Amino acid sequence: MSSCLNQPLLLEQSVLDRAAAFLQTVVAPKAARLDTDPQALQQAFSELGEQQLLALRVAPEWQGTGVNELTFRTFQELTARYSGALAFLQTQHQSAAARLAQSNNESLKQKYLPYMATGQKRIGLGFSQLRRSGEAAVKATPSRDGYYVSGNVPWITGFGCFEQFILGAELPDGRALFGLVPLRDETVNGGWIALSQPLQLAAMASTNTVTAQLANWFLPVDQVLDLKPADWIHQSDRSNVLHHGFFALGCAQAGLDILAAAPAQSVITETLIALTQELETCRSAMYQAQAIGDTGMHQLDLRAWSIDLAVRCAHAAVAVSRGSANYANHPAQRVYREALAFTIFGQTTAVMEATLKRLTR
Repeated sequence: MSSCLNQPLLLEQSVLDRAAAFLQTVVAPKAARLDTDPQALQQAFSELGEQQLLALRVAPEWQGTGVNELTFRTFQELTARYSGALAFLQTQHQSAAARLAQSNNESLKQKYLPYMATGQKRIGLGFSQLRRSGEAAVKATPSRDGYYVSGNVPWITGFGCFEQFILGAELPDGRALFGLVPLRDETVNGGWIALSQPLQLAAMASTNTVTAQLANWFLPVDQVLDLKPADWIHQSDRSNVLHHGFFALGCAQAGLDILAAAPAQSVITETLIALTQELETCRSAMYQAQAIGDTGMHQLDLRAWSIDLAVRCAHAAVAVSRGSANYANHPAQRVYREALAFTIFGQTTAVMEATLKRLTR
């Protein structure tokens, strides 16, 4: 009886063990290359698929793993520890798979979900513009059989890796429309999609982030995931404040890994011990808050703490690496830039305010 009760826990642990082994043996040795080479990064993404680690929150009935939320956040932290670029690329696909799994469009689910865990089908995201105030960046106009979409999507990660992305657009009544569109230049019946060249990013440029311009692009009903209330994305952000913080935890640990490998000196050892203890305290508090569903101001404080730790641990890695840290391909340089990225990814005004408040406390 006890072995039956423990089976779910064993499954969760086996996923993490498999992921850790892959990240340590395959990803960590080429982390510098993954940060700058899109082809190498896409190959690592494919190898995650070979490990069936690309649809962790999708139910087994759709060929996903169906891990619990804490296991998934542990996986995200692990991935960020060994490669920020891979962590950020794969989370686009993981989030797209989770969004699709929640859709009522059964034909879309049948077409894509069984193939997302292995990466045979690859989908990104393009709806961060819904967070912006003022006039909608992307608008959708209803028609008899679908919607005509026009506007500018400012941020889509994964060009060259993902075949499609989930687009977010605003309807005339303020609701949000979500649907699948191609991640490529395309013209159909007078409507078109045009992508920019990959953006010149300071961190994780290998993820090939682009913008997209759409003009009268027809989105048929059968490509629509769902419609959400006007304030859906803001409610989601408030409920999920901690989520990007787990990447920051992994980044902080990456900085401490560099400290641990530095030549032994008493000041380095003392710093390593102090930062490790603080990271463990922050990590424990974040996982506890995630477990109990804490969505109050405490979440913002924890998110800001994780960001602060990522930056300080990365800075410590730079300090112990001395002049070598200024080389573009040095691990400390990469981790320092990743700390920058994890400061702003998924940032809302509330997160920015909490980050600044912690810096001036």
